[in-house]
Amino acid sequence: MLSIILSACLIADPSHCRDFKIPLDTEIEMDSMRCAMAAPPYFAKWNEEHPQWRIKRWKCQPASLNDT
Repeated sequence: MLSIILSACLIADPSHCRDFKIPLDTEIEMDSMRCAMAAPPYFAKWNEEHPQWRIKRWKCQPASLNDT
């Protein structure tokens, strides 16, 4: 299973940044390319839930990696 890792910074303090992990809840096996194609709706939902943050970059990685 893959997760989307968002790197986001506070709008009010752009020097304050952190990573957020969004697990992809999907029944199908997903590779990095499919993850990249499926990611935009997750960004939109995340932005609605976190209006004080601005996404700077993102990546797909295996959900088992615990580096965030």
